Amino acid sequence: MPELDRRVSCANEDAVEQQAYLTRSLLDYIAAPLTGTVFLRGVLPAPDVVRIVTGAADTTSLRELTAYEIPLSDEDGEPVTAPLLLSWTRTLTSTAHPCTDASVMDIPLIIVDTSVLEPAAPTCTDRALRVLRTLAWPFAETPPDPALCGFLLTGQGRMRLYLAPEQAAPLIGADVQLTGALTALLAALPSLTGEEERWVTDPLDPHCAHVVDLTRW
Repeated sequence: MPELDRRVSCANEDAVEQQAYLTRSLLDYIAAPLTGTVFLRGVLPAPDVVRIVTGAADTTSLRELTAYEIPLSDEDGEPVTAPLLLSWTRTLTSTAHPCTDASVMDIPLIIVDTSVLEPAAPTCTDRALRVLRTLAWPFAETPPDPALCGFLLTGQGRMRLYLAPEQAAPLIGADVQLTGALTALLAALPSLTGEEERWVTDPLDPHCAHVVDLTRW
């Protein structure tokens, strides 16, 4: 399958803010299924679009996942909201996958035409999470640094984080192990991702300019 490799070299302030908002709003669905046995496995940042990665909770191969490429703006040019993105994703994951010859990072990629996509109605869980999030995570003037613009569960106990250390800086992919001294690692992320001697390029991943391997940190 042909790989779509339009690489994210930098991100403007608006794109970083929207990608971080969408990622933050969908995190619950790595634990709660979108539909049936289908879970959120990643949110990948790309120019003008977001790629929602779905699959079974116990999947260990990226080829067994599915990525849906969805525009960041609606037909009126307005930024897509997290509830709308979630409802589109739920519709997509509740129907049979269309055939595709495209892929990204070995994940089959489906380009979505949202103009013909009927959004699914929100569930009671969706509504409850929206209320609880609003009360538990109120808006703050100072956003997290670095901003989390996406993530991908890459295997058992491993995750790639897509981080924007600065609003207009290239996105950094940080590979982390989900065991060990996580509190210390998270506290050190801003400095670790800024150490250029750690940067390498992953030719298979177009969603970041550099990758930092922190799995043994």
